Amino acid sequence: MTIRLYDTSARQIRDFSPLKPGCVSIYLCGATVQAAPHIGHIRSGLNFDIMRRWFEYRGYDVTFIRNVTDIDDKIITKSADQGRPWWSIGYENERAFNDGYAVLGCLPPTYEPRATGHITEMVEMMRGLIERGHAYEADGNVYFDVRSFPGYLQLSNQELDNLQQPSGVGETGKRDPRDFAMWKSAKPGEPSWETPWGRGRPGWHLECSAMAHKYLGPAFDIHGGGIDLIFPHHENEIAQAKAFGDEFAMYWVHNAWVTMSGEKMSKSLGNSVLVSEMVKTWRPIVLRYYLGTPHYRSMIEYSEEALREAESAFARIEGFVQRVVEKAGGVVEPAAEVPPAFAEAMDDDLGVPQALAIVHTTVRQGNSALAADDKEAAVARLAEVRAMLGVLGLDPLDEQWAGEGDRGEDLHGVVDTLVRMVLDQREAARTRKDWATADAIRDQLNQSGLVIEDGPQGPRWTLGPR
Repeated sequence: MTIRLYDTSARQIRDFSPLKPGCVSIYLCGATVQAAPHIGHIRSGLNFDIMRRWFEYRGYDVTFIRNVTDIDDKIITKSADQGRPWWSIGYENERAFNDGYAVLGCLPPTYEPRATGHITEMVEMMRGLIERGHAYEADGNVYFDVRSFPGYLQLSNQELDNLQQPSGVGETGKRDPRDFAMWKSAKPGEPSWETPWGRGRPGWHLECSAMAHKYLGPAFDIHGGGIDLIFPHHENEIAQAKAFGDEFAMYWVHNAWVTMSGEKMSKSLGNSVLVSEMVKTWRPIVLRYYLGTPHYRSMIEYSEEALREAESAFARIEGFVQRVVEKAGGVVEPAAEVPPAFAEAMDDDLGVPQALAIVHTTVRQGNSALAADDKEAAVARLAEVRAMLGVLGLDPLDEQWAGEGDRGEDLHGVVDTLVRMVLDQREAARTRKDWATADAIRDQLNQSGLVIEDGPQGPRWTLGPR
């Protein structure tokens, strides 16, 4: 058993070998909390949740760090525009992110540090970099000297001569326009902290280098994030950490975007779809299926049609689960191990699409067993399906999703009573061989969104895809 991952820095799939046997350390760039999360934001957390679950299934002890950037230019701008404290905006949106992660079934991180809680660590890192000749102070700002670090730009595979470094307001005194800010001098009305170089606030890149060092040490296994973070954020993280003396991350893993009309989903582009709004229309477990089942390195083009297809696909799985539970007369526990083909797919760079194909194949086998009234085989297939879905965080019988059924349990009972009355009328029509009336009743129920299936125990109804 060897897990293999695509390493952005190596530009190839590599065998995973942890620094510490039996343990995996992961740092994921989390939310910048200037706004509530859209589904593109949450996709990253969901992809790495599946990675974490797979490592844990394979027996690893996982330390998973997902940071919160609670101070940056956009938060400060919103604070001024709205006349609200910067920390109020940050905390409100941090809670919205955590709600989004939770509603889609992401396990909580081992630690979730905030940038503003680690100013001391940032100052220590800047002091060390200045002493080593990799950083300098100018006009109250502290900059990283990119020419002092020979490995700069290896992750993003750029040439230094062609580099266009993003630069913020007030970044004066640079020796080279390609140098980047680790610390920004205080401006009137902005939050600031005291340092040996004057009051100011942290730059985005310094935060993650300092927090990764604090929680995972000078070397750790995997650094993750979206592909948009490769440059400048991750490139600058590497420069700071390695110039400070850390080995930093052994593997760099990046997830692709959710796009709309071919463009990255973004608040600034006005094309974002908020998680809080999506869960009003779509069941959270269906959203998890939609966002989590494409390969993490593949773009997802958002559309209502794609969501409906995901809903239909998951309904086929869920329907099988429900039918076997009914036939078994109780809950069927997950198998101790997933099928070998599923494990092989997951080991190969988290091949969720290939693994999901095994799920659907097993569901078809289970449905065939149900049709043949082979209870033992159907139960065995369900046990395998539950084991596989559990790894993906998609097991509808898991307590994580229990609330989904509870939300409308009272209403479900009322609907069930009404549908049963109609089905009794249909059965009476079938008994007297009035096939036209029986078919008309079934068609009317189908048009209302219900799917009627005739089985050995009589007809049963389920909600069909929208």
